[in-house]
Amino acid sequence: MTPAGTSRRLRSNRYYGGYNQQALVRNGHMQALGFPDGLLRSGKPLIGIANSQSDLNPCNAHLGEVAEAVKRGVWEAGGVPVVFPTISLGEANMLPTTMLFRNLMSMDVEETLRANPVDGVVLLGGCDKTTPAQLMGAASVDLPTLVLTGGPMLTSRFRGRTLGTGTDARKLADEVRAGRMAPEEFFAAEGCYARSAGHCMVMGTASTMASVAEALGMQLPGTSSIPAPDAARKQAAHRAGRRIVEMVHEDLRMSRILTRGAFENAVKVNAALSGSTNAVLHLLAIAGRAGVPLELDDFDLWMRDVPWLANLRPAGEHYMEDFHHAGGLPALMRRLIDHLETKALTVTGATVAENVAAAECFDDDVIRPLDRPLGIGAGTAVLRGNLAPDGAVIKQAAASPGLMRHRGRALVFDTIQECEAKIHDPDLDVDENTVLVVRNCGPKGYPGMPEVANLPIPRKLLERGVDDMVRISDARMSGTAYGTVILHVAPEAAAGGPLALVRTGDVIALDVPARTLVLEVDDAELQRRRQGLPERPRRFERGWAKLYEDHVLQADQGADLDFLVGASGAEPHGGDPYASPDEDELLRTDAGLVGRRPETTA
Repeated sequence: MTPAGTSRRLRSNRYYGGYNQQALVRNGHMQALGFPDGLLRSGKPLIGIANSQSDLNPCNAHLGEVAEAVKRGVWEAGGVPVVFPTISLGEANMLPTTMLFRNLMSMDVEETLRANPVDGVVLLGGCDKTTPAQLMGAASVDLPTLVLTGGPMLTSRFRGRTLGTGTDARKLADEVRAGRMAPEEFFAAEGCYARSAGHCMVMGTASTMASVAEALGMQLPGTSSIPAPDAARKQAAHRAGRRIVEMVHEDLRMSRILTRGAFENAVKVNAALSGSTNAVLHLLAIAGRAGVPLELDDFDLWMRDVPWLANLRPAGEHYMEDFHHAGGLPALMRRLIDHLETKALTVTGATVAENVAAAECFDDDVIRPLDRPLGIGAGTAVLRGNLAPDGAVIKQAAASPGLMRHRGRALVFDTIQECEAKIHDPDLDVDENTVLVVRNCGPKGYPGMPEVANLPIPRKLLERGVDDMVRISDARMSGTAYGTVILHVAPEAAAGGPLALVRTGDVIALDVPARTLVLEVDDAELQRRRQGLPERPRRFERGWAKLYEDHVLQADQGADLDFLVGASGAEPHGGDPYASPDEDELLRTDAGLVGRRPETTA
């Protein structure tokens, strides 16, 4: 039953209630979908289901079936479900990088929610940028909102070895370059690489952001790790459909859930998972939309004493299926409970502490006990120095211990294309102590900040058994990648940051324990170099790329667009031009005309 008075609060009732011309038009057109006469005047919540399914995005290709399960739950709970499409950002196919389009997708979600009469929304995402983009857009509208990610694909196997998407693609490519794998075997691995729909089955960015959504309190407990083909995924979708209707009746909006404590939980859970560095960018952007103060240094502070508990690739040994069967995020969060803001509210209507109180772990090797962690404070570290005055980050768990303190001569590439063209030249002046630098790959520089920061190891070093080097860039790194990679250097080179001043042969000193990244060139010389920098030409004259280049913020601010930070609320821009100044029509609806055809007047 609809709680008394709920229909008066519903946005949908303002669209469909009453008896003016536009109410007739709106109800009539919706009846063309097969909705019976009077349904949308009945005071039942209208629930949007934002579906990022696309055949161009195999990770999200199954979300149509998930949406159908959500619809069943909405109907059961007394709501009316409506599915609408969003842009879909697929890592495998989109060029130049999906990050260029994250903010565009967030605008798509935001404006679709604001312009349409939905009372609550379930966000169906999965692949790396879809989940944060949907959260960003929805946060700017602030309706009752619930996230349901699509889940990881099945673990892949090839000739007796287990393959992790993304992670093993890099390893296999290096093996071919080093002459340890025949090209024919490399090509044969393609057929075993991705066994089902769903996102990467390692703790890459997609699994990280699914877990982060759950840690923020925006996803039902235990649902972020369910494998995509598992029947439990559809059962979770059904429960999500039921729950979003209840959230509408409770008026449980995102702003009540996305508190600073929720973001602290998300950052600490990411550290315990050894999650992707991309989470830093996305959480900063989501917080900016929600109006929650969050800075880059908060990540370093909150992660410093957090135990690394999830033994998952690429930093560990296991896969997302193993993590789910071991107890999933509730089991990890229960073990981490003394580090968390336990009173943070979640989409269940209960607190974090209440949600995980009964959680159990069924495999102590996959989710380590507190007395046997894989490390302490091994999450993302924030570095500063004259090379990164606004910060840079490194994923410590993916780095080589012997390179965490390092001093070496820089080898600089002005573009990733230059790097790819020269890096395997046998005459390249490079050794294992060299610091590889690639620039002009940041938010403005590429544009879109692609996942190219984990530069390839030169072939001649691979052949000698070198499998890691210090690499520095203003770009990003895939959550499935690994290595001693300093990324998100801010300000970026294209915005005039110090990275633009580095020259081949300069000495760079890295000290991760001390959180410093220093270019050993004196200030006077750097100032002379700055004066000689050429003016950067405008690259785009129209369309989204121009808008992005003109307005994108730097990495330390989440790489959102400057005019998107903050929220505009749920009211349509300019309001409803057909709205009646008198609410008598809505009052009559509540007074007994619900579900009845209006009486004809002469």
